[in-house]
Amino acid sequence: MSTLFDPIALGGLQLPNRLFMAPMTRSRAYVDGQVDDLVAEYYAQRASAGLIITEGTQPSVRGQGYINTPGLHSAGQVEAWKRVTGAVHDRGGRIFAQIMHTGRVGHPSLYPDGGLPVGPSAIASGESMFDGSGMVEHPVPRELTSSDIDEALDDFASAARNAITAGFDGVELHGANGYLIHQFLADGANRRTDEYGGTPENRARFAVQAVGAVADTVGAERTALRLSPGNPFNGISESDTRTQYLALLDALNDRPDLAFLHLAMASRETAELFRKEWRGALVHNPASGLDLAPAVSALEEDVADAVALGSAWLANPDLLDRVRAGGPYNAPDSGSFYGGDHRGYTDYPVLDGS
Repeated sequence: MSTLFDPIALGGLQLPNRLFMAPMTRSRAYVDGQVDDLVAEYYAQRASAGLIITEGTQPSVRGQGYINTPGLHSAGQVEAWKRVTGAVHDRGGRIFAQIMHTGRVGHPSLYPDGGLPVGPSAIASGESMFDGSGMVEHPVPRELTSSDIDEALDDFASAARNAITAGFDGVELHGANGYLIHQFLADGANRRTDEYGGTPENRARFAVQAVGAVADTVGAERTALRLSPGNPFNGISESDTRTQYLALLDALNDRPDLAFLHLAMASRETAELFRKEWRGALVHNPASGLDLAPAVSALEEDVADAVALGSAWLANPDLLDRVRAGGPYNAPDSGSFYGGDHRGYTDYPVLDGS
């Protein structure tokens, strides 16, 4: 029986506990997609997590889907992230960068050329984004050509390389929540008739190739993938989730040396299926808010090797100490989740009152 406090070896790292910090978009990269000292302080405050996984970070200009999100595709962005990784490591922490290409979840206002976002097929999400002044609809994306797909895979690899240069311990590819990798997996977003569409195996191809491109660049032990089977976020629909993800797992099982698969926004039944079918390490994000019971039971019942929590870490930078003490827990302020200054970001109190 494993507990939150047991150490674990994952991704070539010796991690002191199994309570990870899940990725959470905070939208505070205000200049050229670069993080700043406030971001460094935010992550360093939470360095006691077994592993920190950062907010989604775009691998290219066209990979951005929201305002004020950080990137890993320019020299300035890489240098800026060094402040974050240095601050976390100085406090004894470990940190992975989450690489997130949002695909069709984007808008021309985000791109210097005013072009369209891209996706596996020319099918709009049906959702909207905040452009700084109001909500605007996601347009119909431009369908990726074969050469575009090759470029996107190169962008993932390049961003992973930049992450290691910036001092990250590894990277997690965001294949969940309706973003580009998930769009390829979902038949509601992917109507292609080439080798990237039509069958579950073909729809899994882009995800498998993205993982391979990153693993071949920075090492499989530094490469993770986040998935959320059946999650309808960002207009995603899947006609046969089980068959699709079994096909993906079958292909990924050729690389059981990956750091981990990270399962998010999924039922206990799905987590148990992944545990049975996946040969490598599994991290489960039960999306339970401040209720730690699902995370505790996932470990105790061997449904996962580690668990990741989001809002609990957001509001409690000393979450591990609070778990040991049995609480109390700060409640997250949803009004300060996205954008803003230190309020609702680095000013949550810890148990000693500081």
